Amino acid sequence: MVAALAWACAAGGSGGGGEKEPVRNAGAIDSSVPAAPSAAVPTVTVTTTVSPSPRDGGGPCKADDLVFNMVTSQDYAAGRQPRFDVSVVNMSPASCRFDTGSLYVVVTSGKDRIWSSGECRKSGSGKQTLRRGIPYTAAVAWDRRRGCGGAPARPGTYVAKLKGGKAAKRVFHLH
Repeated sequence: MVAALAWACAAGGSGGGGEKEPVRNAGAIDSSVPAAPSAAVPTVTVTTTVSPSPRDGGGPCKADDLVFNMVTSQDYAAGRQPRFDVSVVNMSPASCRFDTGSLYVVVTSGKDRIWSSGECRKSGSGKQTLRRGIPYTAAVAWDRRRGCGGAPARPGTYVAKLKGGKAAKRVFHLH
């Protein structure tokens, strides 16, 4: 292999009748001429975003940093329980602690208060760590009874309001 390389260098330099090019050591690098960048290799920029871990509870959430939403269907057939999907999103840059027991749904008909999930809650509530942009969601079901296990609510139009946070009222109908 060394002989073939020596022959190729000798033959390349003597056969053309032109100027002889100096023979260079194949392992040497010419430091005076920078290598041209390859057009086929893209430049990659890596950006790292650090999010607080769920263990970073932070302090209590500030009301101005929270966005609330409540969703429900508009019509419920006879025997079907209304369901209210409540969500809270922390928009502050850091995690914070939120008391989930402070949120509850109140159902009214005109001026008559029909039901409250806060009064009829069966399980305890607790503090929840809210990370930026990740919603906390809860599904609240109403058994269609007045109060906690009272008389059945009549068919008609009802309004659901979220207490403990600002969200739009939701109007729905029982059939």
